[in-house]
Amino acid sequence: MTRSLLLSLFDDVERRPLTVSELTSQVRGALENRFASVWVEGEISNFKAHTSGHWYFTIKDEGAQLRATCFRGINRAIRFRPADGLQVRVRGRLTVYEPRGDYELIVEGLDPVGAGALRVAFEQLRARLAAEGLFDEALKRPLPLLPRRVGVVTSPTGAALRDILHVLTRRTRTVNVIVAPTRVQGAGASREIARAIALLNAHHRAALAAGQFDETIDAIIVGRGGGSVEDLWAFNEEEVARAIRASQIPVISAIGHETDVTIADFAADVRAATPSAAAEIVAAREDEVSEFVLARTRDLWRAIKYRLLADKTRVQDAAMSYGFDEVRERLRALNEETSAATRRLEQLMARASERARRRLESAVRRLSPTRASARASDARGRLIAARAALQANIATHVDDARARLEVAVAQLAALSPLDVLKRGYALAEDETGRTLRWAQAVKRGERVRVRLARGVLRCRVEDVEDEV
Repeated sequence: MTRSLLLSLFDDVERRPLTVSELTSQVRGALENRFASVWVEGEISNFKAHTSGHWYFTIKDEGAQLRATCFRGINRAIRFRPADGLQVRVRGRLTVYEPRGDYELIVEGLDPVGAGALRVAFEQLRARLAAEGLFDEALKRPLPLLPRRVGVVTSPTGAALRDILHVLTRRTRTVNVIVAPTRVQGAGASREIARAIALLNAHHRAALAAGQFDETIDAIIVGRGGGSVEDLWAFNEEEVARAIRASQIPVISAIGHETDVTIADFAADVRAATPSAAAEIVAAREDEVSEFVLARTRDLWRAIKYRLLADKTRVQDAAMSYGFDEVRERLRALNEETSAATRRLEQLMARASERARRRLESAVRRLSPTRASARASDARGRLIAARAALQANIATHVDDARARLEVAVAQLAALSPLDVLKRGYALAEDETGRTLRWAQAVKRGERVRVRLARGVLRCRVEDVEDEV
């Protein structure tokens, strides 16, 4: 027994018991200091992905097991999804979960053992996206027959862009290229690739909306040159696959060499073995069409040449035949008849012109100024005489009509009731305006109108007397 241990038997402070919380806290501190960073290899069991995004599982071997927790911020960077029975190598730190007194491993890194993390991540992502139907052949869009403008998503300094431009320059004369530069490897490269694909689609939609159809994009090449699995991993990310499938424009994947296969290859509409092969696919249709047009042009020229030779031979044979001589004689006779008819027509036109000239001269003589003036003077005299006779006749008719009017007025005046009234008589009417001719037509108390030579009297009947 050491002296320190002996003295501790009589030390009041040392003899004070610890609370469970204090002891657990000291154990936690000791573990975290001693095992701040450890590597553990074992098999995953009881894996659970919580709704919060955290992962909870157990690492075990034949003789022991260890609880492990992987928080959401860490598991986002892990390239595969753990599963029960998977052998893994875990990097993390030990701690104690004080409420239960359990010690556990806080995971900071996770790699599968054997197949490799990248291969496991690749297979898991491919299986999940395939189950969603993201790789279905029904979703594949055909490339346009003759692309006019091609978008390229790749590094602006890489060999892939040079290879694509070299092939397109050599094989086509109508294809234009628009480059969406992006990083193709490293952290964050997948996000840039997806953004570049979306940017080309936004340009395409804006051109369609503005009616600038020469600015639209017919196809997109997404790719890079060869490299290791790690170098190509940006094209195995889920966001790149979804960006390809969300593209309105058909996408050609051209990543690495022919033996390299990525998730982007499964999502793309067409897979090319290399970037140069992708450019060949774009240019192939133009070569086919050009070759077809050239072949048809040669065939047409050959057919025209043979047809001209055949027609020339037939014309020569016809020129040497008796029938052709007969046609020539008929044409000569018709030509002579035409000439004779032309001469007769000219003579008829000359005679008609002479007759028209004589008629014109006669009309001019008749319309000479002296004769026209004499005729105008004679017509003026006749007009003045007719006007005087007309005025006299009108005056006579007016006087006769005035005399007849005066006689009629005198006769009407003699018959006018107004003149009768002027002699002291009156005209009586009842209330309706009817003329009263005898007294019995009205009754006592009725009103009557009595019209005099000047004015009207409105009266009430006091009494009605019989005619005497």
